[in-house]
Amino acid sequence: MSIEALVFDVDGTLADTEEVHRMAFNLAFEELGLGWHWTQAEYRSLLAVTGGKERMKTYIDSLPLRASEKKRLHERVPEIHAAKTQHYTDMARRGGIELRPGVLRLLDEAQDAGLRLAIASTTTAANIDALLQATLGPRGLAMFDVIACGDQVRAKKPASDIYLLALDTLGVPPERAIAIEDSVNGLHSALDAGLWTLVTPTFWTESSDFSGAGLVLPSLGDPAQPLPGEPGGHLSSSAWLGVEELLRLASVAPPINAVQALYREDS
Repeated sequence: MSIEALVFDVDGTLADTEEVHRMAFNLAFEELGLGWHWTQAEYRSLLAVTGGKERMKTYIDSLPLRASEKKRLHERVPEIHAAKTQHYTDMARRGGIELRPGVLRLLDEAQDAGLRLAIASTTTAANIDALLQATLGPRGLAMFDVIACGDQVRAKKPASDIYLLALDTLGVPPERAIAIEDSVNGLHSALDAGLWTLVTPTFWTESSDFSGAGLVLPSLGDPAQPLPGEPGGHLSSSAWLGVEELLRLASVAPPINAVQALYREDS
C-alpha cells in the first residue's frame, strides 16, 4: 500500500517550542502571584505528562499542601492555563519560535509529491495557530488538511485517540500514513494507532526510550544543516531526510498496532 499522508506532532516536532512554553508558564505564575517557577530540569520531568493543564495538576499534587488548598489550586488551573496561552501566543507572534531544521523543506516536498498533511497534537488550537502563523505565515493553516487538537479527544497522548481522530478525519487508514514525533508519549500514541513513526528528539526528550520507532534522527536535516554521519548511517541518499527516502523507509516494514500484537501473541 502506498503512503498518502504525513501526520505531524507540533511541540518539539515542527518546532522546539518547549522553552517558550516553560517561559510562558513562569510568566503566568508570576502574573497571578502563585510564587511558582519551573526550572528547565523540573519542566523536563513534567513533560512526561501530556497537556499543559494536566501538567499543572500533576505539579499541584506534588506540593506539600493541605487537600483543601490543592483543591482550590486545581480549580484555578483553567485560569492559569489561559494566562499561559496568552503569553505563549504573544511570544510566538513576536518571532520567538523557528521551525526545526528540515521541517519546511519536508513539508514542501510532501506537498509536491501529492501527499496530504495533518497535525495530531495535544496542545490547544490557539497555540497551533500562533505557531503556524509565526513560522509559515498565511499559508500555514492551509498547508494541513486536518488539524486535530488535544481538547478534541477524551484521552491525550500516549493514548491513540488524537491519531485515530486525525486519520478518521483524513479518511486514511494507518498503514497509508506516517507519523512524525519527538517524544515517547507521542511515539506510543502513533504506534498504538498503527502508524509507522519517525522520531526526531530534542533536548527535552532525547533521553527517552524510542523502541518501536521506524527511524530515529536528531532532526530532519537540511543541505545547510546536514546530519552527522549521513549518508551511510540511517540514510542512503543524502545527509538530510527527503520525502522519497522517508517513503522508502516506511515501506520496508509495516507498523504493528496493539490489536495486531495481541493476535500475534495468541498465534
